[in-house]
Amino acid sequence: MTSSSRSPIPSESALGLVSTRSFPAIVGVADNMLKAAAVRLVGYEKIGSGYCTAVVRGGISDVRLAIDAGVDFAENIGQLIASSVIPRPLANLEQVLPISGRLSRLATEQGYSRLSNLAVGLLETRGFPAMVGAADAMLKAADVHLSSYEMVGDGLCTAIIRGRVSDVAVAIEVGMHEADRIGELHAVMIIPRPLEDLEETLPVASCWIEKRQPIALPIELKETQKELVGQEEAIELPDLRQIPVPEEQPNTLP
Repeated sequence: MTSSSRSPIPSESALGLVSTRSFPAIVGVADNMLKAAAVRLVGYEKIGSGYCTAVVRGGISDVRLAIDAGVDFAENIGQLIASSVIPRPLANLEQVLPISGRLSRLATEQGYSRLSNLAVGLLETRGFPAMVGAADAMLKAADVHLSSYEMVGDGLCTAIIRGRVSDVAVAIEVGMHEADRIGELHAVMIIPRPLEDLEETLPVASCWIEKRQPIALPIELKETQKELVGQEEAIELPDLRQIPVPEEQPNTLP
């Protein structure tokens, strides 16, 4: 193997990975990691049976802090499966991992989501009917929008809603009861103030995506402007010699 094929990415970089067995749990883990240190969320890897891994990238010390925060959060909700910090990964490792390329394409093609900057609520059930029933109940209970849903295997389906924090909290509570009534509730999560990195990795249905369009002047306006420029006329000044001047009156005062 040549030295160029084993050249590492910048020496201060590292990858961090935390795994859970629930999509709402991994989103909560990612949120805590992003808010704990200066790292970037590369994305999620879902390998079936509900197993989800969040991958972050940044300086070695920041990645270690982020992973510690993610592990603590996952342990507190009983969802930690595994974690790892990979200092100075070789370029070939990042090229083979499918996460970076896939998410960069999604970020380029996705456009602007009208649901950005709203609180996120995630409700996961085991079984599609329970998820649909819970989503319907949440939409009827509060002023929230169903942005998308995610399936991670093992029958686990997650409804993702957006809205104000108070509305999302009310909706999630109602959805939990409906999911229990229909089938099996597996996990829930509320993210009050999602960061931009987290926003970019969450699925959004196409109906909420707007393509950015360049601002263009109407053709008629452009033509009118051209006509006005071409029709400019010079202003003629009057001949000062032809203007009558009043005669000076003699002074009659003694």
